[in-house]
Amino acid sequence: MSRKACVIGSGPNGLAAAIVLAQAGLQVDVFEAEPIPGGAARTMELTLPGFLHDFGSAVHPMAAGSPFFSSLPLESHGLEWIHSPAPLAHPLDDGTAITLERDLKDAESALGVDGAIWCRLMRPFVEHWSEFAPEVLRPLPSIPKHPWLMARFGMSALLSSSKIVQRFRSVRTRALFAGLAAHSLLSLDEPLSGAFGMLMAIPAHAVGWPIPRGGSQSLTNALCRYLSTFASTLKTSSRIESLTTLSHYAVICCDVTPRQLLRLAGPRLSDSYKRQLERFRYGPGVFKVDYALSQPIPWKASDCLRAATVHLGGSFEEIAASEKSARNGQHADRPFVLLVQPSLFDPSRAPAGKHTAWAYCHVPNGSTLDMRSKLEDQIERFAPGFRECILGSRVFSPANLETMDANLVGGDIGGGALDLRQFLFRPTWRHYATSARDLYICSSSTPPGGGVHGMCGYHAARMALARLSPVR
Repeated sequence: MSRKACVIGSGPNGLAAAIVLAQAGLQVDVFEAEPIPGGAARTMELTLPGFLHDFGSAVHPMAAGSPFFSSLPLESHGLEWIHSPAPLAHPLDDGTAITLERDLKDAESALGVDGAIWCRLMRPFVEHWSEFAPEVLRPLPSIPKHPWLMARFGMSALLSSSKIVQRFRSVRTRALFAGLAAHSLLSLDEPLSGAFGMLMAIPAHAVGWPIPRGGSQSLTNALCRYLSTFASTLKTSSRIESLTTLSHYAVICCDVTPRQLLRLAGPRLSDSYKRQLERFRYGPGVFKVDYALSQPIPWKASDCLRAATVHLGGSFEEIAASEKSARNGQHADRPFVLLVQPSLFDPSRAPAGKHTAWAYCHVPNGSTLDMRSKLEDQIERFAPGFRECILGSRVFSPANLETMDANLVGGDIGGGALDLRQFLFRPTWRHYATSARDLYICSSSTPPGGGVHGMCGYHAARMALARLSPVR
């Protein structure tokens, strides 16, 4: 049998799968459709010359805390993490902001009346991150290696955000948690939305919410450089239209979503498996704008200048209404906006004295509505004069995002809806395996889902190796 493997797609999960296969001694070829590797983890001049923008992911708690990425010598291959003083700021209409502090003791102080409650909720998982992360970043259901830790997490994680925030006495803390939970693209009254709120907060205290110096491309480049130390090739601008051209590989791992896998694999898949993939549902999309700025964003609350990430949405109730709208196929009048301002902490992102930022809001999958005015109204609400700072910008509708990365189907940045069914059986009960024994799917459409952690690729490649027949 051939000891060659190939990976389709060079996003973080595709590169993770390629590295696992290469570490096991297989010769690995990676095929990337775009001119630059990285998928959503790319950095480009999207607005004006000299302004470096992250196309997709920009802030990386899960990459910094990834059990697999943490095992690799990425720092020796050029990766450098930068931590803003506070991981997150959430401005409010009174001109102040509540911040999520990295140190739990500082967080307890900053959250005032809710500080002790917050710490009791987060501390067991923060203090045991090295045991907790591998448990939550793998397929479920499975037998946990740390059952008591996971049972404690499950007692809160299966609840909706609406239930969890009832523990907090302050509207400020409720708003902070709402913004964290809204990363799930679920309605905040849905089960599992609480889990996402916690899974955003816990790594903020355990490993931080860092940005890579030079942009997300630096993480991708470090992974590529490490992969190059093995018997491997990375071929960019090499779009694979059909798997029939790859028959000489013993293992094929596809960093694609179910829709692309159906097109690529065609007759290689059984009819029953194809029907399962056809039932896979995609979640809400995002509407994103990148900005080149003449100065830092003029926040009313100075604490917003301490954080690379800023959540804009006011109260819990307002954020919940926004997320319910997107989930139900509607557009919010006052959308919840996620904003990142990396050049405050990494001056390599822009010319001297200038800055970059990007912001996005959630919209129905495939939306064609121009949300720029509403998105910028939300920024102006907390930073009057923001529009006067704009030197250049670029708008990405859901269709624009999908054009630049085929995995962002309808603008869905999470690889598919994450309700309870698709959380447990993602994309099917087989997880990474398909009906073809040599073919695997390793994108964020598999467990544990979206986020830059590489664990989808890691687990898919490990399964492929376990099932690979020995050479005779």
